Amino acid sequence: MTQDPAAPRTVSYGDDPSQFGELTLPSDTPRGVVVVIHGGFWKAEYDLSLGRPLAASLAEEGWAAWNLEYRRVGNGGGAPATLDDVAAGMDRLAGLDLDLSTVVTLGHSAGGHLAAWAASRGRFDQWAGGVDVTAVVSQAGVLDLRSAYDERLGAGALAAFLGHAPGPADAPADPQQQLPLDVPVWCVHGEDDVIVPITQSEAYVDAATAAGARAELVRVAGDHFVVIDPDSDAWATTLAHLATLA
Repeated sequence: MTQDPAAPRTVSYGDDPSQFGELTLPSDTPRGVVVVIHGGFWKAEYDLSLGRPLAASLAEEGWAAWNLEYRRVGNGGGAPATLDDVAAGMDRLAGLDLDLSTVVTLGHSAGGHLAAWAASRGRFDQWAGGVDVTAVVSQAGVLDLRSAYDERLGAGALAAFLGHAPGPADAPADPQQQLPLDVPVWCVHGEDDVIVPITQSEAYVDAATAAGARAELVRVAGDHFVVIDPDSDAWATTLAHLATLA
């Protein structure tokens, strides 16, 4: 008889109330770790409850799911605090008795930005030396901060996150300015997304592949939220891509 995954375990990685994650383990030895990073345009009114259904599904598929919370705009977050938290939260995995040979970041919307960013953070001294990312899944991710600002995605959320209009000095925070990555990236995006248009993923994949990186656009039917519906075909497609990694 197959056992259900364990109930999520809450683990802190700092002293702030938002510096914690929920670790959900499968019933057997994990095939790898997926770091779930929720979206919400980096705003405090959205939290890791958005990632819980995905974490449960991942554990059922044999993955250890690390559903990460972090400071957001309105509760002490924004750049660089949010980035510091994602880095520290990922590095907390090193103390959780997990095999870290496969660590995938999976993030939705603003979480897609953070998932892609996490794969390059080691290039910068303030975030270097931590747990390595081996693959990225961006779900309708905000991947080009400059175009997101120009298009006023999230009603100006990007300016609130950075504290100013993005520019070349924001390269440490901008996935589009960090290409090419050294790990594969899948950009899963709903074709009818009007909140974060699919052009964000299209432009990222085009630039990534032109730079010699491994990146793939995975078009799915539906809107901005279909990619985080565990009962959707979009999520089944995401799980199938993850299964190729471990």
